[in-house]
This record gives sequence, C-alpha cells and structure tokens, in this order.
Amino acid sequence: MFIDELTLHLKAGRGGDGVVRWRHEKGKDHAGPSGGNGGKGGDVYALAVRDIGILSSYRNIKEFDAGRGEDGAKNLKQGGVGRDVEVKLPVGSRLTNLTTGHELELLKDGEKVLLLRGGRGGLGNEHFKGSTNIRPKESTPGVLGEESNFHIELLLVVDVGIIGLPNAGKSSLLNALTSAHSKVGDFPFTTLEPALGDFYGLIIADIPGLIEGAAQGKGLGHKFLRHIERTKTLLHCISSEVEDPLEAYRVVRNELELYNKGMIEKPEMVVLTKVDMVSKEELGKKLKLFKKVARNTLPVSILDDKLVKELGNSLTKTFKL
Repeated sequence: MFIDELTLHLKAGRGGDGVVRWRHEKGKDHAGPSGGNGGKGGDVYALAVRDIGILSSYRNIKEFDAGRGEDGAKNLKQGGVGRDVEVKLPVGSRLTNLTTGHELELLKDGEKVLLLRGGRGGLGNEHFKGSTNIRPKESTPGVLGEESNFHIELLLVVDVGIIGLPNAGKSSLLNALTSAHSKVGDFPFTTLEPALGDFYGLIIADIPGLIEGAAQGKGLGHKFLRHIERTKTLLHCISSEVEDPLEAYRVVRNELELYNKGMIEKPEMVVLTKVDMVSKEELGKKLKLFKKVARNTLPVSILDDKLVKELGNSLTKTFKL
C-alpha cells in the first residue's frame, strides 16, 4: 500500500550519567577524584532518499529512539556518545514538529537534517574539585534528549503532473508515454494513489482524479492536490466524450486555485483525450473552443501512435531535452 502521510514519534538519546570515582595510588587511598563525565545522547536526523514508497515500511514502526550516552568511568574517562538515528524519508517530504509547530522540507537526494538533539552527559566528581572541595562526592545525571511527534507528508517532486477529472484517460496516457503500468479501468477513481513514469529522463506523475469540492477535502482532495504543488508543468486531461469540456476544465482549475493560487500559474498543456470516441466534426469544434482559453491544446488518443508522439515532442520542446 502506498503511504504518503503519517505521524512518527521520535526521541533523541538521554545523556550518560557522571560518576563518583577515586584515584587509587600506592600508599594513598582516595588520592583524589577521578570520576568522568557521561557521554552525550544520540541525535535524530531525517535523511532524504529517492524512494517514494519508503513510508510504507513504517506502517508497523511508529517510534524511533536514538541511543543513550554511556556513563562516565574512572580515571577521568568520558562515556561514549549514544547512537544517532537516521530516519529515511522520500525526497519531497514535509515534516512538522507537532510540539513546536516548526516545518521543514527535504528537497534534495541525500539531504540530512537534524531533527532532535540528544541530551548532554552528566558531570563526574572530578568536575567539582576545587580548593575548598578537594574530595567532592557530587555528580550529576545525564539530561533527557529532545522528544516529539512529527507529522510527515509526501509532496511529489516531478517534472510533469497529469491532472483532470476522474476517468479522463490520465492513467492510459501515462502508460502510453512511459513504461509505467498504472491501473486502468472503465470507471471513475481507478487510480487511488499517484503513479510515476519516466519519459526520457522526465518524471511524469498520474495524479488521481479531482472532483468539485476537492479543495475542501471532498474525494480525498487535499491528499491529491498536495502532490501537484511541486510539479513543474501540468498536463490537463479532458475527455472528448464530455458534453461541456470547458466546464470540466473550469472545475479542476477552480479547485487548484482554491487550494493554492500559485498552482494555476504553472505552465499547462491541455490534452483532449479519447479523440477516437467522437466524430472529427465534434472534435474540431471542441479544439476550436479550447484554443480560445488555452493556447497549448493537443488532441490525443492512446490508439494513435502519431498523436502520442506529437505530445511527446511538445514535452521535449517544453523541457528542451
């Protein structure tokens, strides 16, 4: 199951305790303090990886704990540092610290970000030695590490996002352009999670169908709209079979604007799909109608290799491949 949103409990390590120890020299028992300080607790990091499915591996693991620092030892030996933890997250993840409200994003492969600091180690009795306290018996315990719940959302980082109403031919188009095997069905909402494909180095995502009210969360709207935020170019699919293609276009554009006004400013190509299902006269009327609103409008049928190739050439020119 594809998971693009979850909450994890993360906990940095506690610092090791300082200790009370004494030097033992020949003929001098308790010659002086020698208790070492405790080691620092382990930190918690987020590590960005190119694996959009990695969140699925955390379905049954909801907590990550860094290691505790080691206690100090005799002869002023400081305890070892606790083991750090790296939580691998997909590139494009947005993390929110639910305790502080702080947000951060992972946008580069291999990016490593400190999330929580481990606690400092306690002080051994040697630290407290002074002119008036030559045999200190004090030590301090290690400090607890930081701890919080983090909400993690995946926002796909892709070159082209295929959008449109349900059953607009988005999955079929992705399969025709790339070697993807997105599920195709003759009914709405066949696609319930984003699917990715590679077109000569361009990453194309099939975004599940949007419906009116998506910006308010209808039909899992926020879940799907989130994945459009970082796409560079939109391929807006509209089925040639619909009676009012302009209304279909308006519905999706309106939901994009309601969710995030910046999304309607992205470069867009309108694709009239399933053109083999309508007459040439009807297709001509719809194309003429559309070119008044969207300059870059192309007809496509997955059954016509020439039309698919023309769309591919347009993408190539757009990204100057």
